[in-house]
Amino acid sequence: MPPVVLALRRLPAPRLTGLGAGLFASAVMLTVGFLDLLLLDGSPVAYGLLFLPVSALTALWVRTADLVTAPISVPIAFAVGVLPIAGGTGGLGGQAMAVVTALAVHAGWLYGGTLVAGVIASVRKVRDMGRRQQRARTATGTGRTTGTAASVGPVAPVTKNAKAAKAAKAR
Repeated sequence: MPPVVLALRRLPAPRLTGLGAGLFASAVMLTVGFLDLLLLDGSPVAYGLLFLPVSALTALWVRTADLVTAPISVPIAFAVGVLPIAGGTGGLGGQAMAVVTALAVHAGWLYGGTLVAGVIASVRKVRDMGRRQQRARTATGTGRTTGTAASVGPVAPVTKNAKAAKAAKAR
């Protein structure tokens, strides 16, 4: 296997609930927002670039049963994390307007991260559905490639009308 795949397999694979994934993404993005404010004076490009891997990790670490929550919780986390770098003045109204403006101006990053989470969640769901179908085929015996064939009882002939059914029964 390529070394990149081996390195990715060594990463932890926690399975977060939908709420846990949302809290994880929100906490990480709020931390990123504060660090961005302290270190880079609120650089929106740095914030957006760091949002993409957080979106990917959120979609990778959410449980299979809660996959639909990943593309929903990621934009909320973006909005939570943009609070420190929005730079509003003049009280609560000024801060709210700055957050709305920051969300509108940096919508590309927001859409990009949401797209990343949506694609990863969709691929995971399709793979899970394929695994379920494979298990179902194996359990019923239709997907076997080795071993003996499952025994099947007598099969009644397919008939088109009652007269043909009686004739088939009489045989």
